[in-house]
Amino acid sequence: MSIQEISLSGRKKVVSNKEMTFLETMYLIAIVKGLWITLKHLFRRKVTIQYPEQVRTMSPVYRGQHMLKRDEQGRENCTACGLCALSCPAEAITMKAAERKADEKHLYREEKYAEIYEINMLRCIFCGLCEEACPKDAIYLTTSKVLVPSSYEREDFIFGKDKLVMPLDMAMKNTQLKNAN
Repeated sequence: MSIQEISLSGRKKVVSNKEMTFLETMYLIAIVKGLWITLKHLFRRKVTIQYPEQVRTMSPVYRGQHMLKRDEQGRENCTACGLCALSCPAEAITMKAAERKADEKHLYREEKYAEIYEINMLRCIFCGLCEEACPKDAIYLTTSKVLVPSSYEREDFIFGKDKLVMPLDMAMKNTQLKNAN
């Protein structure tokens, strides 16, 4: 019975352990092939762009910086349910829930809100699972060309609500666009 008769897929191959020739043991052919590839790439056009002057076109499915949405009255949509933090495979999202007080009805839509909402951008892999898990459509990854700013300090990459919540003027502009359509 041969090996291919035993295999269900018929893809198994018989591996032979043949002796290598002198050139093969010196790896000369492999070194020459590697040098040839290097020389080919040495004379090709470079793919580097000069960033501030040239801007690379973004993919239509680009996911940019996170943003916490507001509703048409300027209130935060997030209800601190924690589904975004649970769905995050990198465990980049942390939050702390709090109860809304009577005088805060103009700030938050629901009885519960996220008192602390932080995303560690160094851990985030921009997969979009937080966006998909949110039942209130509160978090989304911007499709504009907003990039996460660079920094030399690790603390600058922990984004709190001060950097994540949609600016009030942007929320009002979105409301006007919806009403116009």
